[in-house]
Amino acid sequence: MSALTFAKCFDPDGARFGIPTYPWRLAPEGLATRRQLRAEGLRPGGQPVAAQLLRPRFRREPLVAYLYRVDRAKPVRPMTSRKWGALALAMLARRTCPACQTDAGYVIPASLGMCVTCAYPDEGHTRGRNPAP
Repeated sequence: MSALTFAKCFDPDGARFGIPTYPWRLAPEGLATRRQLRAEGLRPGGQPVAAQLLRPRFRREPLVAYLYRVDRAKPVRPMTSRKWGALALAMLARRTCPACQTDAGYVIPASLGMCVTCAYPDEGHTRGRNPAP
């Protein structure tokens, strides 16, 4: 990262962007992104964004990652039996072919809109197996 790029992305006081800003991979201790919080079993818990990271890109807008305070983060809510049931139904809907109404055993590709067997009936595809030679 050049010195000019570093200077554009470094604003710990928040004077330029209105929020403390740091270059990519140089966030101070105690701040984390949503994904980093989730990896630790935490969530932002309604707190406001504490800072941001900027990653410059060539001829494009910089990538922005929002940072939250780890000490104010709350634990992730556990999955209840109803949430597990709703997730199972949603996944079943993604696996069900709209043409033949069967569970394909895999998520139906959006590019086809139906299972492979219905999309290519003349090629001898069998559900879950390679066609016999």
